[in-house]
Amino acid sequence: MPAFTPVSPETAGMSKAALDRIDDHLKRRYIDAGRFPGTRLVVYRRGNIVHSSVQGFADLERKVPVKDDTIFRIYSMTKPITSVAFMMLVEQGLVALDEPVHKYIPEWKNLGVFQAGTAPAFITRPPARSMQIVDLLRHTSGLTYGFQQRSNVDAAYRDRQIGTIELAGTLDSMIAGLADIPLEFSPGEAWNYSVSTDVIGYLVGKISGIPFDQYLKERIFNPLGMHDTDFFVPAEKAHRLAACYNATAGGMMSFQSHSARRSLTLQDDPATSSFLSPPSFISGGGGLCSTASDYLTFCRALLNGGELGGVRLLGPKTLALMTTNHLPGNRDLPEMSRSMFAEATYSGIGFGLGFSVTMNPAKTLIAGSPGEYAWGGAATTSFWIDPAEELITIFMTQVIPSTAYPVRRELRTMVYAAITESNL
Repeated sequence: MPAFTPVSPETAGMSKAALDRIDDHLKRRYIDAGRFPGTRLVVYRRGNIVHSSVQGFADLERKVPVKDDTIFRIYSMTKPITSVAFMMLVEQGLVALDEPVHKYIPEWKNLGVFQAGTAPAFITRPPARSMQIVDLLRHTSGLTYGFQQRSNVDAAYRDRQIGTIELAGTLDSMIAGLADIPLEFSPGEAWNYSVSTDVIGYLVGKISGIPFDQYLKERIFNPLGMHDTDFFVPAEKAHRLAACYNATAGGMMSFQSHSARRSLTLQDDPATSSFLSPPSFISGGGGLCSTASDYLTFCRALLNGGELGGVRLLGPKTLALMTTNHLPGNRDLPEMSRSMFAEATYSGIGFGLGFSVTMNPAKTLIAGSPGEYAWGGAATTSFWIDPAEELITIFMTQVIPSTAYPVRRELRTMVYAAITESNL
């Protein structure tokens, strides 16, 4: 896909002064305050990049600045890509959303729902209905994440290292392990952030007959020119991988460095990162690294109805289906969620097939549009697409957890405040 040089925001109905104010805010509140090492921000509207900025460092100890081509761990921003890959198979008639998951994973046919007990002596009951494919895409499957730390089922995930990125294991071993652990709830009864999208990645490989990572490369990344997006960073690009940091309980980071003036904690050193070699566990839920430019390319294809530069991923009707709220009863996340953690927590937000979906901007108490869809990653990366306003925003940094600061809320407020000509 062609590279874009930013145009004047005013030509796309936005204010340059208001967009520049976002960079000032990020620098003052986050970078200078030692909360973020550095940031990458891209705002795209009406067919053009209207704002592109880099600030601070990708690697604090080595004083490597953030650049346009810095590679970031995007963690759960992998989920929308995996979901799109799966819906490409749906469009080919190879699988349907209402099919039971056990059609493709027979060993899951008799999964029970947790009642009491601890592993391996769980007491279960039969589910009200079988898990369907749609439950995986919208996180109503009854699966969970070990890091939720809410239940005995979560604990069993931790003990078995189910869905743990950067550790030993494979998609096959994850599927086998899940066959021995009960569901948190009967499919469709609640929403719980989970390894569901990792299961979707497994199904992409099983149904297509092509290894999942190879499928993404052949059907999405290479056709769109997303050459910096992969499950690992090859040696020739290793110098572009950013460091990742942990935020402390007090909101700061700590990192042991003789030259550091602030207390920062290094979570993953780019010189020794596990992301420098191919993983055994190919995580469709959180395993990809990417650049802001590559992810913008993916988002542009979605904003354009599933096609970009003659490369069609999906038809516009399929994309419309994916970006409609699929939570039963048209409820929002707070009404259905059992998660201790998710990448979206606002009232007025539903969930589609791989994305959060804004249903009612008034309930979110944040400026936006109905039909806006989005998601984020554990290291505080995030994106959203607003079809009504022809708007894409992509934000990159590398700070875990993503809940440490309200930067996503602030970015939404400030980007929408920069719109001077609304399409609505």
